[in-house]
Amino acid sequence: MVAFEHPHPHGTLAPTAHLELPFFDDAHRALANGLVAWAREQHVDESDDRAACKAWVQRLGAAGWLRYCVPEAHGGALPALDSRALVILRETLAFHSPLADFAFAMQGLGSGAITLGGTPAQQSRYLRAVATGEKIAAFALSEPEAGSDVAAMALRATPTANGWQLNGQKTWISNGGMADFYVVFAKTDPDAGARGISAFIVDADAPSLDASAHIQVMAPHPLATLTFSGCSIGQDALVGPVNGGFKLAMQTLDIFRASVAAAALGMARRAFAEAVAHAKTRKMFGQTLADFQLTQAKLGEMGALIDAAALLTYRAAWMRDRSASSGAGTPAYTAAAASAKLTATENAQKVIDMALQMFGGRGVQVGNVIEHLYRDIRSLRIYEGASEVQLLILGKHALKA
Repeated sequence: MVAFEHPHPHGTLAPTAHLELPFFDDAHRALANGLVAWAREQHVDESDDRAACKAWVQRLGAAGWLRYCVPEAHGGALPALDSRALVILRETLAFHSPLADFAFAMQGLGSGAITLGGTPAQQSRYLRAVATGEKIAAFALSEPEAGSDVAAMALRATPTANGWQLNGQKTWISNGGMADFYVVFAKTDPDAGARGISAFIVDADAPSLDASAHIQVMAPHPLATLTFSGCSIGQDALVGPVNGGFKLAMQTLDIFRASVAAAALGMARRAFAEAVAHAKTRKMFGQTLADFQLTQAKLGEMGALIDAAALLTYRAAWMRDRSASSGAGTPAYTAAAASAKLTATENAQKVIDMALQMFGGRGVQVGNVIEHLYRDIRSLRIYEGASEVQLLILGKHALKA
């Protein structure tokens, strides 16, 4: 299918009233307005998810939007990664095309560890190419038996005379099989749990790396299993200190967790816009669907769920930027990000389900925007920390208070 057609003119098209909230400044407002105008004009054939993702990366890079994925010193738009900018970008892109959002997000997530802990040479080689769309990035953390339990990973990095050798697998890797490089997390001290993990940059053409096992999912996205069979990489592939990979992975995920909430928020806003437009035009029993009080109540509930998610999402992004500027992360931010990710993804699932119900049979027709959103939203409740993991984070934070 092609990228989502624009919603009915009676719908709520990418509302911007939230930009007046004190979480944002004038630069964020200008960013949002420019992105909305650009996104409205983009039409990408998404029938082939891999080709579409490559096309989106090229377009996002050419238009300068990928510059928000890296710091200014390496071709970025801002001095440092800015969570509020990431939230605005992902919410807007997800409203127009979840696949465009996916393409954008993976550039930032896949290069995040290099931004945070890479050497100047690594940053110079990869980050500018990420910002222009010249190189496609990927973040390789999950394994067949190590998803939420990162410390259980089995991929082994063994030191050699010239660098390192990797043996094992990664799976559910976004951009797998089409990325130009992977930031791969592997055990360098098998007996040290999370404290024995290191991060490495592995170019896609590295010998003995097989990324051909593509994974098909309900909402088409380019995913693959990576198999490392004695894959040799140089000493300069190590990102950050030996056994410092877990910290790098968590710091990267922390930066982008609020943006996952924003992606869910964008999808929920789109479903809401479609539902409002449908309710105003659908004729039933001599009146429109919008004339029924039950419809009005459902729309009211959907709006409240979106507002609750939005406020938590923007608060988390604001807190992250504030803590980053002070030079220290805080447990309060980690909890805020967990709350945003949990609430936004769960609420978006509810909103999209209610919108689908309002569309009736049309809602489950393949190719309908709502049907597509219904499949797209489901994975957001799992990846980058499942809802259950966010609940654990919040519970532990409450007990420490």
